[in-house]
Amino acid sequence: MSRTSPHRYVPNSELSRRGLLRTAGGLTAALALGAASVATTAEAAPATFTHPGMLHAYGELNRAKVRVAAGDDPWRSGWNRLTANSHSASTWTPNPQATIIRGGTGENYGILYNDIHAAYQNALRWKVAGTTANGDAAVRILNAWSSTLTSVTGNADRFLAAGIYGYQFANAAELMRGYSGFNLDRFKTMMLNVFYPLNNQFLNSHNDACITNYWANWDLCNMNSILAIGILCDDGAKYDQAVNYFKNGAGNGAIRKAVPFVYDSQGLAQWQESGRDQGHTMMGMGQMGAFCEMAWSQGEDLYGYDNNRFMKAAQYVAKYNLGESVPFTTYTWGSGQNCAQQTHTAISSAGRGQVRPVWDILHYHYARRRGLSVPYITRMAESVRPEGGGGDYGSTSGGYDQLGFGTLMYAK
Repeated sequence: MSRTSPHRYVPNSELSRRGLLRTAGGLTAALALGAASVATTAEAAPATFTHPGMLHAYGELNRAKVRVAAGDDPWRSGWNRLTANSHSASTWTPNPQATIIRGGTGENYGILYNDIHAAYQNALRWKVAGTTANGDAAVRILNAWSSTLTSVTGNADRFLAAGIYGYQFANAAELMRGYSGFNLDRFKTMMLNVFYPLNNQFLNSHNDACITNYWANWDLCNMNSILAIGILCDDGAKYDQAVNYFKNGAGNGAIRKAVPFVYDSQGLAQWQESGRDQGHTMMGMGQMGAFCEMAWSQGEDLYGYDNNRFMKAAQYVAKYNLGESVPFTTYTWGSGQNCAQQTHTAISSAGRGQVRPVWDILHYHYARRRGLSVPYITRMAESVRPEGGGGDYGSTSGGYDQLGFGTLMYAK
């Protein structure tokens, strides 16, 4: 494993053209590759996508495999949480539906998120322990849905379903890429025809509402789905669509909208939903953390984008949820279809201190990969560790908003 920059490790010493431009420094890369190529490739999707290359790249998967086999903690304790979860059982029977409804009459989306988490957890068990029964179970679930699902619908919440379950589904499929019997092409078709159109529609029109009406998480989950679909399908245009939205999008998922106020002297930054409640704010940590990790697996450092803006927001959220005080700047936004003004004048204590499996991915990136001091993130991670996943944090949808198992998969 070769070190190519303070921010990025590239397995097997293989650097893509894009990765070299991003990590080796502009002048050096320009000399190596030809100055004319810099402007056209520096902000483009990779010429060749890394696989597996979403929430878990080869290095993370191999580390977990080796450490669990050796019985080392905290990997072993994270593994024990995974194997204790009923979703990870190889006997899981999928229940595919032609239509998934979230919001309004006839809701059945719980069927989908339970099956997705079962596919993901079985895929992890296959990758870490090599148990064929779990690999077969993951493929059985993925194939059942790709042969059945034709639409995701409901009220506005259908966009949440398309976003959250889209990126989670794609991550399970990415882990099973190349597994005997997995119909990857049919699965890609489902992602492109059922999930992507809703993701794209939401980011472009926001359900015909004021651009700031929807909270950051609505944008972020749809950005995650587009990014994951881009990687799964080796589709550079979709990958770029998601990354460009992160950097310059009009809605609240864009980094400067999701993190509107920075307190540099304190190393903190206010999250867009902080005046709403802490449950959705922590969901945002998980959603943006997932986005940054998937991009990182493709050689792009969004964790550190705009002078570590996301890191400062995560420190802010962690500090407040540890029971300490943080600054708050009045936040005003337009709502509804006519952009009626709404205002938060104070941080919300609703849901303060709740447990969500969103912290180890951030702790191990900032504190271990980058060697930065993130004391509040670290303390939050320690308070949740070992992290579980879907099924460990309640039976309602909020308990399935993150795939989880950060201790097992990210410990370093």
